[in-house]
Amino acid sequence: MHCKNALLEGVFGYGDPSQELVSIFIGRMRNLYQWDVKPEWLVFLPGMVCGLNLSVRAFTDPQQHTLAPFPIYPPFVKSSRFAHRQQLSIPVKLRDQRWVMDLDSAEQRLTGNEKLMMLCNPHNPGGTVYTREELEAQLAFAQRHDLVICSDEIHCDLLLEPGAKHIPIASLSDDAAQRSITLMAPSKTYNIAGLGATIAIIPNKNLRDRFNTERAGLVPNVDILAYVAAEAAYRDGQAWLDAQLDYLRGNRDLLVKRINAMQGLSTVNLAATYLAWVDASELPVDNPHAFFEQAGVGLSPGADFGDAKFVRINFGCHRDLLNKALDRMENAINAL
Repeated sequence: MHCKNALLEGVFGYGDPSQELVSIFIGRMRNLYQWDVKPEWLVFLPGMVCGLNLSVRAFTDPQQHTLAPFPIYPPFVKSSRFAHRQQLSIPVKLRDQRWVMDLDSAEQRLTGNEKLMMLCNPHNPGGTVYTREELEAQLAFAQRHDLVICSDEIHCDLLLEPGAKHIPIASLSDDAAQRSITLMAPSKTYNIAGLGATIAIIPNKNLRDRFNTERAGLVPNVDILAYVAAEAAYRDGQAWLDAQLDYLRGNRDLLVKRINAMQGLSTVNLAATYLAWVDASELPVDNPHAFFEQAGVGLSPGADFGDAKFVRINFGCHRDLLNKALDRMENAINAL
């Protein structure tokens, strides 16, 4: 209704976020995370990927390197490649049925040229929600090596596991806040990615100024309808979100049960997101993505995330469609 009213109003020029949107978002940070965010810390962007690319360019020099977990959402890798920066991977390994970062392994391979640590919490594609202890270890790593942190937290509202709690790494301490850029958005949660409005939270004025300087002349303003949609989602969308999360939990449980029953496939009981990281390394095919695509199932190729023997399944869909896709996967495997 809010977007409809904005369309009927017929004003489609440039605009700024409303004071109500800013207040709603700040209240959300306080209520959910006990994090006292200031209005001047907020930088609005037309997309989260913009924030990744701007962070690489603003906080590293050409001879400096970035760090990122691996496997990871492809724009993490592309943002460094586009800026001609080297990137060191932090291995993400399966421990106790959770995909977690192996910081010890990464520390042994540091060159001293690293400057930006890129994080993803909840993790895409692994679905892990990092604990306070794990986040404190990530922060300590950044402190030891004097790293700026860029944390993609776009899936923070999509918590599926009972008891899972999202903690913004910047909320851990003043030092954490002063070295962090936190990226959040309603786009994944409320399925409004076409109305892009990402919020970069940058408490450190020096980092914020550098970020905005890099942005100038390159990144467009946020669409005024995107501001309206973000405000409506954050203000009035909680009941819808609660119902969606219940539905997604059912989809996740169905998917995990069926995938783990298929010969050659396995996955974990992911704690967040609507994206399952499926291990197909035991499947007797050279290219799992191409194999399932030939069977009529469109999955994300694991190679894009860093491992060609995996595929990523988006289960944020109607359950009938999910079952149909799983049926096709099962039939294709049984026909081998």
